[in-house]
Amino acid sequence: MPAKTPTATRKPAARRRKPVPRARIGKGLTVPKTVPLHARLGMRMAILAASQMDAHKTTVMTRKDAAILRITHEGCPTCHGNGQIFTKDKKTGAFSGSKPCPAKPTKAKASRVKVALAARFSPDKRTGLVGWTCPCGKKEKPKFPDAKTATKALREHEKKKHGRSLGGAWYGQAVDQPATEPKPVIAGEPVTKTDTTSSMTDEEWEAQNTPLGQKAAATRGVCFCCGGKGALYSARNSQHTITACPPCAGTGKHRADQPVT
Repeated sequence: MPAKTPTATRKPAARRRKPVPRARIGKGLTVPKTVPLHARLGMRMAILAASQMDAHKTTVMTRKDAAILRITHEGCPTCHGNGQIFTKDKKTGAFSGSKPCPAKPTKAKASRVKVALAARFSPDKRTGLVGWTCPCGKKEKPKFPDAKTATKALREHEKKKHGRSLGGAWYGQAVDQPATEPKPVIAGEPVTKTDTTSSMTDEEWEAQNTPLGQKAAATRGVCFCCGGKGALYSARNSQHTITACPPCAGTGKHRADQPVT
């Protein structure tokens, strides 16, 4: 009878371990009443300081996570370098939720030094995080990673301070987008209209034009051609017309690339 060959045993697939919550410093410690009064005060101050240090450490870790997202999503057209997307209600304009950016990161890694500096000293260290406000005046600066965590902290405050919900809301701090004004279109025929109600003479009508020098216009921040009025006045045979100023397209504002006519 042939000998049986041993069959290889298959190992079970490795399961993903659940994240273990980090131990809190001073959690569960109580001040005994048998020690002297000055010792009890010292122990209470030590426990309070430990809890504040732990809360600060948690906040810094959250800032680091947000800094990593900002660095790896720098220049992302989907989240604009924020790392996550804040959604707003179309009717009220209030924040309604947050979700991670679905786009692929623009960078694969983030330098540890850059992350540490961005989390502690950068003016944008709270960018990408979420805070909450309560109608009672209490306001928590952005330090939560998402809207769900911020809402949970808000509910805990309302339950502890008020006993019920007062309609508090959370808010997110996103990357500031530079305000880009649409460049005026100076090509094509300018907009012209005729004024039939004017009682001025042709000279008085054309005297409304107040052109300025380039330097004076740049100082005042107005168009040099129309002097900030946005219109040019012309008259011919008692026919008075108003034309939108072509260099500034009728805005009356100064432009750095304003053409000289």
